[in-house]
Amino acid sequence: MADIFDVIADGTRREILQLLLRRAPQSDGGTSVSQIVADLSVSQPTVSKHLKVLREAGLVTVREEGQHRYYRIEPGPLEEVDDWLVPFFVDESELAAEAAQSVYAPLPEPATKFAESLGRTAAVVQTALKRLGA
Repeated sequence: MADIFDVIADGTRREILQLLLRRAPQSDGGTSVSQIVADLSVSQPTVSKHLKVLREAGLVTVREEGQHRYYRIEPGPLEEVDDWLVPFFVDESELAAEAAQSVYAPLPEPATKFAESLGRTAAVVQTALKRLGA
């Protein structure tokens, strides 16, 4: 399997992922290849080639309906990217100090994992907003 960083390094693949992310709330059944081609103004063979790479990396899932293919984003593999980026945006010693001062009972493991993921996401969003001047 290709390294996730190699997969998302390609601009067209990032555009496809962004398109699928934007369309996700309105397209429960997925987005067709022809819709992706029309929205990105890229040839169908090029889109199909990139979708294959994204599918093999686990970043998209496909649903076949006759001759049509409908794609949906699968963000799970991007957690590796998130885990790699977070240390650049979050002061780990500050987080450890806050945790040491906490008077709350420990959370169950699934809740802890969710909270950590949510915290990392919030840190990345906060940093992005600062860089955008928001």
